[in-house]
Amino acid sequence: MSQENIIKIECTKCHRVNYNSRKNKKNTKDRLELSKFCKHCKGHAPHKETK
Repeated sequence: MSQENIIKIECTKCHRVNYNSRKNKKNTKDRLELSKFCKHCKGHAPHKETK
């Protein structure tokens, strides 16, 4: 069984889901946090992995 699962990445400012990504949950157990462009905030903002 594959350990890579699709995750949703949400903007921390406007709380909208903007991106989908893959994460190997066996290797990376912590939640992913990246600085991505948010088209709703019109700028770069930190994005966190949702449940």
